Amino acid sequence: MTTFHDLGLIEPLLKAVEEMGYLEPTAIQNMAIPAILSGQDVQAMAQTGTGKTAGFTLPLLQQLAPFANTSMSPAKHPVRALVLAPTRELAIQVEESVKNYSKHLSLKSCAIYGGVNIQEQIKLLQSGVEIVIATPGRLMDHVSQKTIQLSQVSHFILDEADRMLDMGFIPDIKKIVALLPLQRQNLMFSATFSDEINRLAKGILNHAVQLQSAQRNTTAASVVESFYLINEHRKKELLVELFLQSKGTQAIVFTNTKIDASKISQSILREGIKCDALHGDRSQRERIDILDKFKTGQIDLLIATDVAARGLDIEALPLVFNYDLPSVAEDYIHRIGRTGRAGSLGQAISFVTESDRRLVSAIEKLTTNHYELKSGEAILHKPSQEVIETPSRNLSQKSSYLTASIDKKPREIPALLKNFNLEG
Repeated sequence: MTTFHDLGLIEPLLKAVEEMGYLEPTAIQNMAIPAILSGQDVQAMAQTGTGKTAGFTLPLLQQLAPFANTSMSPAKHPVRALVLAPTRELAIQVEESVKNYSKHLSLKSCAIYGGVNIQEQIKLLQSGVEIVIATPGRLMDHVSQKTIQLSQVSHFILDEADRMLDMGFIPDIKKIVALLPLQRQNLMFSATFSDEINRLAKGILNHAVQLQSAQRNTTAASVVESFYLINEHRKKELLVELFLQSKGTQAIVFTNTKIDASKISQSILREGIKCDALHGDRSQRERIDILDKFKTGQIDLLIATDVAARGLDIEALPLVFNYDLPSVAEDYIHRIGRTGRAGSLGQAISFVTESDRRLVSAIEKLTTNHYELKSGEAILHKPSQEVIETPSRNLSQKSSYLTASIDKKPREIPALLKNFNLEG
């Protein structure tokens, strides 16, 4: 078994990792940490929840450790590393990771993103920080106001590059790259790499080593996937029924529109379930407050749109619902990647209407899985102990981690079923 010590990490980082309770590195960390420490440019493909943030944060901090100091002079803390993230939430979470792992190093960091007063961020930058985690739009604001100096950046990290493409940030990224010193290390992380992303990589990376911790366009073997055929007007009833069976479990529920997220949240609240909606119409302060409540257990169900949920990093989330199937099959992989993370087991439940069958076919084509459509109407009439007994995925096709048939429970996941009170 490989340990973090085996990867060559310095003692302050090993101490921080141990204090956070991590015992052994994940697959992407095993590959990325040595490659980054060697100074190579890296293009890594890793799905959400595989530990990719620590995969670049730990070696980055080790490379910056020689510059750590306790001086109060801003000149002693120039920006040496720039991390670009597609969303405010992801920027905040990456910075939390940086702070957690650097607690025994005298390095300063900050996250800069839109939706909040820029003056507070300017003060932080003026005080001196070695590591800046930024969204592209707000970083360009600081560049235009000349409130950030990038001339000493030696490490550039592009996180969730595929989402950058989806959200139209590529022109901004190219402008930002043009402002950086030519001599620097470049890292690119993404859940998938399209041809367009690969073209972007060629313009940024130099002789990069390519790393891949999961087969392209696959769902994690640690996620039990279930698909229920249900009429549109009974989706909420099925959601409540299945969620109540989880008994104490938290879940994210994905919808395709902001209006639906709000309506569903209000309806679920009337059922006595603690929930809230996370979407683009909520203010930044509201979004942060909702996420904090969800992380601390004050909210049980988080009803979210894809854009609002991008970059969410909720540890040990056991359950994800697709109230609406996404119109783009790749989004299905991103959604269910919120559960079954870093080796833990998870459950992904998707609702399918008759008109959604083509979307299921697209997901099957992308993932090379076959999914059984089970009857949601039948679930609503079953005794509670019979609910969610078998996954919809034909797991025998590609994974021995989970083995199931239609008439018996997966052999390898009794603990997960017990957590959901589903052992019958």
